[in-house]
Amino acid sequence: MKSAESINKTLIRKKEFIDLKENKKRKYFERIIETFFLICALAAIIAVFMISIFIFIKGGPAIFKIGIKDFLLGTKWKPMLDIYGILPMILASIYATFGAVILGVPVGLFTAVFLAEIAPEWLTKIVRPAVQLLAGIPSVVYGFFGLIVIVPIIDKLFGGGGNSLLAVIFILTIMILPTIVSVSETSIRAVPKEYKEGSLAMGASHIQTIFKVIIPAARSGILAAVVLGIGRAIGETMAVILVAGNTPLIPHSILDRVRTMTANIAIEMGYAFGLHQEALFATGVILFIFIMFFNIVLNIFTHKVGE
Repeated sequence: MKSAESINKTLIRKKEFIDLKENKKRKYFERIIETFFLICALAAIIAVFMISIFIFIKGGPAIFKIGIKDFLLGTKWKPMLDIYGILPMILASIYATFGAVILGVPVGLFTAVFLAEIAPEWLTKIVRPAVQLLAGIPSVVYGFFGLIVIVPIIDKLFGGGGNSLLAVIFILTIMILPTIVSVSETSIRAVPKEYKEGSLAMGASHIQTIFKVIIPAARSGILAAVVLGIGRAIGETMAVILVAGNTPLIPHSILDRVRTMTANIAIEMGYAFGLHQEALFATGVILFIFIMFFNIVLNIFTHKVGE
């Protein structure tokens, strides 16, 4: 008969063998999951790369056919006469985005501060879902709201029909609020409690602590929220089409009708062909370069602020 010691050794060896087998299975499973994650990440990168290549291949030659100066600085868009100048659309996109940021960032930031630092818990549970619900509303619904509510109000106050750059700014302001509020609130809540407690212990009021300690400590996250809001504003199409008036002229007043780059592509791509179609792709190239440059600059600035 086997001794108890030999039996124990045999059991230990079996257990070690089983553990080794389980570890191999676990490592194999982890490698599969890691490979799957890598494929997902590469798929996103490849998709962006392919879209970029497609846009540049389709739109790049048109820029040189038309002429870089005539295309970027031209003030007339007349496809029937083969005149393609997108300066009015560039300016309209910049003005609309800048106006939305000027109005939306303070409102969004103060709402985030209210939710994170001031509002009681019961009120936060009401306001936060309401703000998040704004992010789920389709763009066309915002456009109809602007067309039915905002445009008539502007027409009644200032005349001119109401379809204007001002209407675009109001709509885009509402649309970027959920992004700015959500990201800013998360950044403010991520500030260590010791910062707030230390400020209050030194005699600062709650409001002083918010503006002099908490917001500066969360500034990198707040700037990230602004970047995301700008991306949402400059890329919006459907809502803008419904309220802008879609006139390809340089706006000299906030009440003038405008046409943004995205709206120009969406309106005319359905029936465009030849050089006209290529010019619309070229507009997409300029929009792509503009957004990438703007995001890179803001991201660099955000990282410097974060440091």
